[in-house]
Amino acid sequence: MLGAAGAGIAAALPATRAYAAGGDGGVPVGTPPVLLTEQASKRLLVLDPRRRVWDPAADPSVIRWEFSPVGDPRYKDLLPDVSWVYPCEAKARLHRRHTYVLTTASFGFVAVVHHPTGRRYWGTAIGPGDDLFNPHSAEILPDGNVAVACSTGARVRLYAASQGPRATRYAEAELKGAHGLHWDGVRGVLWALGDDELVTYEVGGTAARPTLERTYAVGLPVGTPGKTPGGHDLHPVAGRPGRLWVTTNAAVFQYEIKSRTFVRDFAGAAEISRKSVKAVGDDPRTGQVLTTVPEGGLEETWWTTTVSVHRPESSYKLVDGGIYKARWFSPLDHLGRGR
Repeated sequence: MLGAAGAGIAAALPATRAYAAGGDGGVPVGTPPVLLTEQASKRLLVLDPRRRVWDPAADPSVIRWEFSPVGDPRYKDLLPDVSWVYPCEAKARLHRRHTYVLTTASFGFVAVVHHPTGRRYWGTAIGPGDDLFNPHSAEILPDGNVAVACSTGARVRLYAASQGPRATRYAEAELKGAHGLHWDGVRGVLWALGDDELVTYEVGGTAARPTLERTYAVGLPVGTPGKTPGGHDLHPVAGRPGRLWVTTNAAVFQYEIKSRTFVRDFAGAAEISRKSVKAVGDDPRTGQVLTTVPEGGLEETWWTTTVSVHRPESSYKLVDGGIYKARWFSPLDHLGRGR
C-alpha cells in the first residue's frame, strides 16, 4: 500500500494516481495487490486484492495505482498517442532500492516507470504506429540496462538504458517469436522465450556498449502436432527458486534449470495448466497463483475480464475490462526475491 506522501505525489501527476484500499472479501491475509495490463482503457492498474469485483467507474477506490503515458510530458517524445496501443506487459522490479514497473505496448512503447511517481527511468518507441517489432516484454538488468523482446520483429534487444532516460544504443540477437524475458541473477544470464525454444544470453561489453551472446537453448514441449509450441509467458517461480514458469499455446510448465527439464509436477497443475495462458505467476507468501486466459465475446479475441486465482481456486472480475496480463504486485530483485 502506498504511504501518504507517495499517494499525494502520484495523485498530482497526469500519468499516475493512487487510492486508498478498501473491502475484505475473504481473501487470504497477506495477498498482494494485482497488477494488470488493461487494454480496454489503455492503462496499467494496480488493484485492491480484497475486492473480488473491481468496478473503477462506480468505485475508484479499488485502484491502488494507475499509469498511462498519454498526456504526460515525461513521455511525449515516445508518441504515446500512437505507440501506447495494447499495453501487453507489466511487471514490478526492484532496482537500486527503487520499485519500477516495466511495461511494453504492441505498437512500440517500452518504458521503465518509477512507482509510485510515474517518473521515467528510461523509455523508447520501437516503430511507433505499426506492429512490425511488437515489443512484448522487458527486463531490467543489474547494471541498469533494459532488455526488450520483440515478437513479430523476431529479436531480443538490450538497450544501454543505464546511460539515461532517452538512451538509444542497443545490442540485439535474433529469436523467432520473442515473447518473454527474465534476468537470472544467480547464474548471470538473460533467459528469453520464443515460439519454439527457451534460450539464454550472456551479456558482455560495457554498460554503455553492451553485447548479447546466445549460450544455451532448449526446445519447448510440443503441443498441437504440426504447429509451433508458441512460447508466451516467462516468469520466475517465486516460491521455488531454480524454476521458471513457461506458458505455451497448449499448456503451462515449470522449467527446472538444474535438470534442464520441463515439468508439470507443481501444486495445482490440473487447474493452472491449460491452453492460451497469457500470464502466470505465484505469490511466495500465500502460495496463490494468478493466470489470465482469453474469453469470448469481447472486443478483442485475446482479452478477458477475469483473473483466475489458484491455490485455492477463486477469481477477480474487472467490470467492462479488457485484460491481457495480470501479475501479483510483488516487486522482485535481480535474484528473483520479493521484498
